[in-house]
Amino acid sequence: MITRKIGPFTVNAVGLGCMGMSHGYGSTDRQTAACTLNTAIDLGYNFLDTAALYGFGENEKLIGDTLATRRSEFILASKCGLIRGSDGKRSVDARPSKIRETCEQSLRNLKTDCIDLYYLHRVDPKVALEDQIGTLAELVEAGKVRSIGLSEVSAETLRKASALYPITALQSEYSLWTRNPENKVLETCRELGTTFVAFSPLGRGFLTGKLTATDKLESIDLRLNMPRFNTENLPKNLALLDALETIAKSRQLTQAQISLAWIMTKHPEIIVIPGTTKANHAAENFAAQGILLSKDEMNLLEKTFNLNAIFGERYDTLTLASMET
Repeated sequence: MITRKIGPFTVNAVGLGCMGMSHGYGSTDRQTAACTLNTAIDLGYNFLDTAALYGFGENEKLIGDTLATRRSEFILASKCGLIRGSDGKRSVDARPSKIRETCEQSLRNLKTDCIDLYYLHRVDPKVALEDQIGTLAELVEAGKVRSIGLSEVSAETLRKASALYPITALQSEYSLWTRNPENKVLETCRELGTTFVAFSPLGRGFLTGKLTATDKLESIDLRLNMPRFNTENLPKNLALLDALETIAKSRQLTQAQISLAWIMTKHPEIIVIPGTTKANHAAENFAAQGILLSKDEMNLLEKTFNLNAIFGERYDTLTLASMET
């Protein structure tokens, strides 16, 4: 196993993003998801990531119902600050009272008395940062949370938050085709001793090479509203995969494994949390630990997947407005 330090914890370099088991990419099957969770723990996964937002509590309940008896086998991360609004849609709300309320509900959902890493899913621009971080710190002092993190924030916000309380982790989207954190965020994390956690390191399935069209995606699949996957941009972006496929074939590995290896070769301190609903994909992703790419392979991928080569934003305009990266 290849391990990483994240605050007071030591975890494997590949963790498990659990969102897709309940939310985001179409219909899900709870029995299959439960099997995948147990298989992941059996394989050695020891860092699981969820959030109050995912399935509006259903993802946390899935983990709690499935893994309550195995709680000592993994480090558990969840998030607050994104909730279901009165209109049934997600809403940013990080008022101190809402953070406390969300945490209590998450503890019940997860069937645990303490969350190891509790992220602020989004910084709430309507609430003073001091109040948001201060409330999370109070949860640590109360023993309900062991450490705190931030999601999708800028280097400047991370620096301000770190001056208020130690920030164990910063989580943002990072992959070959989403490299925004390379603009100051990763550097600031290293400087401050904050572990960077990369979500969607497989580009929401794009980098696996298996998603070549969106016509078979369900209407509730969030990728249908992401500009990179629309009918104009996706065909152009697919051309980027040739380099990835070439390296994968030469190594007798999958494109997913090469994509994960690119991050872990480039940044030996980063934790990646690819998501999946399938046990065989969980095994495939976990096996990417220890794969090191050569200088030539890294150069080819970085030249191919440069910021100017990607067609389309990663989110629509409204969603982008809620995040700083």
